[in-house]
Amino acid sequence: MTNLLRKEVMFEWMAKCDECFEELKKRLTSSPILAIPNGPEGFIVYCDASVQGLGCVLMQPGKVVAFASKQLKKHEENYSTHDLEFAAVVFALKLWRHYLYGYKFEVYTDHKSLKYLFTQQDLNMRQRRWMDLLKDYDCTILYHQGKANVVVDALSRKHCTLMSLIVEESRTIEQMSNLEIRLEEPKGRLCMARGQIETDCQT
Repeated sequence: MTNLLRKEVMFEWMAKCDECFEELKKRLTSSPILAIPNGPEGFIVYCDASVQGLGCVLMQPGKVVAFASKQLKKHEENYSTHDLEFAAVVFALKLWRHYLYGYKFEVYTDHKSLKYLFTQQDLNMRQRRWMDLLKDYDCTILYHQGKANVVVDALSRKHCTLMSLIVEESRTIEQMSNLEIRLEEPKGRLCMARGQIETDCQT
């Protein structure tokens, strides 16, 4: 549905758009699962970026206050990994300025180099512009392992892509089990092998 709002795309309402619209209505009218902020302090922001989009989650200890995601624009698709992860942080800070401005909070990202953002010397013009925005906030950027960043990682990626990967993996496992092939992973190392099966049976 987001793609239909772009200038170069012809507006064509398809069955898939109708499904998305119905799902959107369902989620907007169902019971909320988000918590109301308990005081102005103690906010934690989790950010992540992928080649599809940006995702972020605003939390207080033990509860989710808000979450957001957005698709990348055409020019953003050319950003480096460092700039994409930085853009996710900026996206979150702009979006939740009314919650975060004037208070100390922590920002978690799975891109380790962002920890040293405030001490880096060589910044491009885009990064300098974003640094000016960061100076308005009293925040600490901390590293958070990507595999532990499950919620935000899912927000930054397309749902259909994840589902197709899960389906393909389950099909592969099923096919291997039918052939009675067993995979073993020795402790501390990963082994890869290729086998060939020949038969003497003649038809």
